[in-house]
Amino acid sequence: MAKSASMVAMSSRPLDEPVLRIRPRRGFASLNLGSLWTHRELLQRFTGRDLTLRYRQTALGVIWVVLQPLLGAGAFSFVFGAIAGFSSSGGTPYFVFAFAGLTAWGLFYNVLTRASGSLVANAPLVSKVFFPRLILPCSTVGSSLVDFAVALVMLAVLVLIGGASTGWALLTLPLWVAVIIAQALGIGVLLSALMVRYRDVQYVLPVASQLLLFASPVAYTLAAVSHRGRAWLQVNPLTGVLEAFRWSTLGGQEFPVSALYSAGWAVVLVLGGFALFARMERQFADVI
Repeated sequence: MAKSASMVAMSSRPLDEPVLRIRPRRGFASLNLGSLWTHRELLQRFTGRDLTLRYRQTALGVIWVVLQPLLGAGAFSFVFGAIAGFSSSGGTPYFVFAFAGLTAWGLFYNVLTRASGSLVANAPLVSKVFFPRLILPCSTVGSSLVDFAVALVMLAVLVLIGGASTGWALLTLPLWVAVIIAQALGIGVLLSALMVRYRDVQYVLPVASQLLLFASPVAYTLAAVSHRGRAWLQVNPLTGVLEAFRWSTLGGQEFPVSALYSAGWAVVLVLGGFALFARMERQFADVI
């Protein structure tokens, strides 16, 4: 009797009753980018911690932010300017020209290297504490921007001393800064996910970065390169945005149309890097 009663009760349920299926998000949606805003205080704490640890127990502290591109510009001025005979564009002193390129490159390099190593550097947190993992590579943008702002002030001083005229092009500077960050963060997020599983990435990255530095117009103009070499350089997504950065800060040249190519690549790199990160994120705690 009890069995028949239960069968009657089951048969009395409506057949069209909806079934709720709870499934994890997949693909790009699993990133839940809104969580970055929800956990913005945690994002700020990671950024502050990165700044504090970076200059702890250094005699010069934040002065290194300015000193590094100054020394680099001096070295480039000697090698490319004095020995190789390269010149800048628009009558800008070569030292100022090189410093501007290194300021933009420094922003790209800092975001790229800090973001790519952020998960491995915080392995205990990733394996034991639940929080949006994307916060770690994204938090490196804040600390890199602080370094960039300090170097940018020094660049402004050099531009005034050198007598460069920027004009309205200076208003476009935030756009090129955003493109540089987007490119670096897209690659950095992708490499951070790969580095969790393949530690080889941390050994390949410094070499690849060094090659990219010389394959980008950081210390030279496109006009100084042969026609054939120029065609290869323009394939580099960094070429256009570096030229646009100098166009906005130093003036004295036409707007580089290749900057639009760089902006397009920034979108592709962000979408691609974040998509791969979302695909691999579930395995981080087990593999790291």
